[in-house]
Amino acid sequence: MKQIIQSLKTGKTSVEEVPIPNFDRGQLLIATSRTLVSAGTERMLVEFGKAGLLEKARQQPEKVRMVLDKIKTDGLQPTVEAVFDKLAEPLPMGYCNVGRVLDRGSDAIGFRIGDRVVSNGKHAGVVAASKNLCAKVPDGVSDDEAAFVVLGSIALQGIRLVKPTLGESVVVMGLGLIGLMTVQLLKANGCRVLGIDLDQQRLDLASGFGAETFLLSEGRDPVEVARSFSRDRGVDAVILTVSSKSNEPVSQAARMSRKRGRIVLVGVTGLELSRAEFYEKELTFQVSCSYGPGRYDPNYEDKGNDYPFEFVRWTEQRNFEAVLDMMAEGKLKVKSLVSHNFEVEEAEKAYQLVGGAEKSLGILLKYPSVEISDKARTVSFHANEQNREDAKRKTGQEKVSIHFVGAGNYANKILIPAFKKAGVSLQGVASKTGLGGVRAARKHGFVEATTEISALIADKEADAVVIATRHDSHAGYVIDALNAGKHVFVEKPLCLEKEELDRIRMAYEKKNGNENLILMVGFNRRFSSLVEKTKRLIEGTGGPCCLVMTVNAGMIPSDHWTHEPEQGGGRIVGEACHFIDLLRFLAASPVKSWEKIEMDSANKDTVTLNLVFEDGSIGSIHYFANGHKSFPKERLEIFSSGSVLQLDNFRTLRGFGWPGFTKMNLWKQDKGQAACAQAFARAIRSGTCNPIPIDEILEVSQLAIEMRK
Repeated sequence: MKQIIQSLKTGKTSVEEVPIPNFDRGQLLIATSRTLVSAGTERMLVEFGKAGLLEKARQQPEKVRMVLDKIKTDGLQPTVEAVFDKLAEPLPMGYCNVGRVLDRGSDAIGFRIGDRVVSNGKHAGVVAASKNLCAKVPDGVSDDEAAFVVLGSIALQGIRLVKPTLGESVVVMGLGLIGLMTVQLLKANGCRVLGIDLDQQRLDLASGFGAETFLLSEGRDPVEVARSFSRDRGVDAVILTVSSKSNEPVSQAARMSRKRGRIVLVGVTGLELSRAEFYEKELTFQVSCSYGPGRYDPNYEDKGNDYPFEFVRWTEQRNFEAVLDMMAEGKLKVKSLVSHNFEVEEAEKAYQLVGGAEKSLGILLKYPSVEISDKARTVSFHANEQNREDAKRKTGQEKVSIHFVGAGNYANKILIPAFKKAGVSLQGVASKTGLGGVRAARKHGFVEATTEISALIADKEADAVVIATRHDSHAGYVIDALNAGKHVFVEKPLCLEKEELDRIRMAYEKKNGNENLILMVGFNRRFSSLVEKTKRLIEGTGGPCCLVMTVNAGMIPSDHWTHEPEQGGGRIVGEACHFIDLLRFLAASPVKSWEKIEMDSANKDTVTLNLVFEDGSIGSIHYFANGHKSFPKERLEIFSSGSVLQLDNFRTLRGFGWPGFTKMNLWKQDKGQAACAQAFARAIRSGTCNPIPIDEILEVSQLAIEMRK
């Protein structure tokens, strides 16, 4: 299928061939017929992409501060690489989609296959959208009209915040698509409306919808015009649907308002408010959040949990429905707002208009019909076919053929380059949305990108599968891959529950009765060059040691998926397992007992884990989420035989009183990911045992599961 993406690095918009996405149980799979280009939001993204690095930095000062903090902790080169990698990510465009339901998840009740629906889906031939972000299109509303529903709901939400009453005077400042729909909805609500803009054609449209209008270029003061419009009383409300970096629109809105007037910002403006302008009139100022209650709430949008109708009358979905009803009744007319039509293959022309090539308003994109098939779920990259031929030959040093399941940030930035450096043959890469897999294939040289994960795992041509998906999916994919006779590398954690761990153990033992399969978890810290040096040093002491691991983990918002017991499992099982494994490796002894001391916090992610090893060594893992990000993230201290070793952020190792050793520095941080991947590939080639003993993998995984409780 076709999908429109944009480069944040260059601002270039392109149409890519992408596999049809997967869908979850609370989602609809929709074959797109029309999408609408949002001139405001999408123009800002294009302009940001085309801006130079200095201008990008100026526009996002908070990101600059994050970069500076990262330089202090991780070094210049890794930080620069991370920034450019982030900018290179393809950005899927669009959020105004119309199409027919091809399939639905088990929890997507209220919809049937074949239903015509609107959603906030992307500019793509097929989209997966949450049921709470979809609404059925009435028969009397065309696809072209329905494409305006999402933008119409943004207008409607702004009006709901203003709470206009019959006969009130309202100014709409900025007459783009949202502004013009705002005018119509206000008129339907019985309001007197004044529309203000710089474009006479848009003013003419607003006038046709019943608004009085004012052209800003006339030279008159818009504040005086608004006061005259309000019969010298001041307007009751102002809705700002303008896009401007200036503070002037908000200032003008304040000055033209009556005492206790209401101002709602729907668009984007400068927000340096004058206290005097608001104080003297006791004005109300509010910023509208997109298309209504539920926006940015993962419980509503991702999990499909609706708000009670009795208490939250208007949600995102119910605003969609209200806009559709207004269209069906002829009270919201959008046909005159269409300025251009393009086939999706001509999207670059559409975005030239967005960039200002000529005047435009509503730009519609049309999509060809799409059939669901195995072919549609896979995109081949013929330029990379040499990888497959290399894998087939397997002469001399055996070429290890690998499939990747998961193509997120960590996989793209760390894991895939590490395996590529290890000399493996990159065959297929699977992702949920399809776009991530395409990006990975183009960047790293995979032969194909797919959303058919089960078929990829079952592929007999591959030697191994690397799993880099969300935590809750790991166990199932690991078991499927083992049962398919594949060597398995899974990013931590191995699994989330004891029952899953037992099933993995059984699958591994069953297969290893006949096959020498490698099962490895991405516990990379033990493979760091500085950790290996540390290991050699403490092995010479011949006695137990004290290990103190301090992790400045940082705060993750409470609604992030990593905190979800079912998805992420919490940060102990999700990340602290790294440090349990590291101490287990350095002590070279099983854990005999442990305790957890937990600070009373919302996420239960500020803890101290105390370990006692069978050889008499003791260890403490201070995993803290309440520190500052400018402080180094990871520090290890080892006390042994009158000497101390200190490892700082995997860049510097210092010895205090250590015979023959004082200091070892690296130019850049080495957390062992490359060596970890090399060890896995080497074990497959040589047919040797697990680089990490399976007993240690299972022990550490069980400890992490127990500690999360």
